[in-house]
Amino acid sequence: MTRLQANLVLLLAAAIWGGGFVAQATAMDAIGPFWFVGLRFAIAAIAVLPFALLEQKRLGAAPGKGDLLSFILVGTALFGGAITQQIGLTTTTVTNSAFLTGLYVVFVPVISVLLFRQAPHWIIWPVALIALCGIFLLSGGTFTAMSTGDLWSVTCAVFWALQIVLAGRFVARSSRPLALSATQFATCALLSMAFGIALEPVSLAAVENAAAEILYVGLVSSGLAFVLQVIGQRYTTAPQAAIFLSSEALFGAFFGAALLGETLPATGYLGCALILLAMLTVELVPELLKRRNSAY
Repeated sequence: MTRLQANLVLLLAAAIWGGGFVAQATAMDAIGPFWFVGLRFAIAAIAVLPFALLEQKRLGAAPGKGDLLSFILVGTALFGGAITQQIGLTTTTVTNSAFLTGLYVVFVPVISVLLFRQAPHWIIWPVALIALCGIFLLSGGTFTAMSTGDLWSVTCAVFWALQIVLAGRFVARSSRPLALSATQFATCALLSMAFGIALEPVSLAAVENAAAEILYVGLVSSGLAFVLQVIGQRYTTAPQAAIFLSSEALFGAFFGAALLGETLPATGYLGCALILLAMLTVELVPELLKRRNSAY
C-alpha cells in the first residue's frame, strides 16, 4: 500500500466517524454512555476477532506477551477517548464535539515528544494558540460559556491523540493490525462495562431503543473504521494520520447540520475555521518546508 492509498483509507475512516457522531448523540436519549461504549466495542471486538485469528494463522504464531500488553495499553487510551467523547455528547452538540475532538491533531506531536522524545516542529506552538482561539470563539467568545460537554470533548482529544501515537508505534512494531484492533476493542469494552455496572442502570428496553445506533457504531464506526485506521497507519506517519483522521470534524459538522439541523452563530463558524486551520497547518507547513529545503 502506498502512502497516498493509506491516507485515503484514513480519510474513509474519518468520514465514517463523522457520521457516527450523530448516532452517538441520538443514542444518549435511551442509554447511558458507559453501557453504550461498552456494547459498541464488544460488537466491534466480536466482528474483528475472526479476522484477527486468520491473521494469526497466516503469521504462524500468536502475539507475544509484550505485544498483547502494548495492545491493551492502546485499548486503555481508546477507552479514555471513547468515554469522554460520549459523556461530552450528553451536553454539547455534534458540531462542537466533532471540532473539539479534532484538536487531537495538535496534541499528537506534543505527546510524541513527551513519550518518545520526538521533538515537535516549531509550528506546533503558534498552531496551539490558533486552536485555543478557535475554542474560545466556538464557545461563544468566553471560556465561562463553554459547556461541560465541550470540556469533556477537549479531554477526549488528548486521549485520541495518545491512542493514535501508541497505535501507530505498536502496529509498526508488531505488524498485527487486526490483533491490535481486536485487543483494543475488547479492552475498551471490558473497562466500559465494568464502570457501567458500577455507575449506570441498564435495561433490555434501553438496549433495544438504542440498538440501531449501537449496531452502526459497533460494526461500522468501531469495527470497520478503527481497523481502517490501524491498517492505514502501517504505511504513513502519526502526524499525517492525524491530519487525515481530523477531517472527521468536517464530516461530523456536515452530518450534524444535515440530519439534526444544528447551526452555529457566526463566531462559532469562525472558531471552527480556526480549529480547521490549526489542524491543516500543523501537518502541511512542516511538509512544505521539508520539500522546499530538499529542493536546495
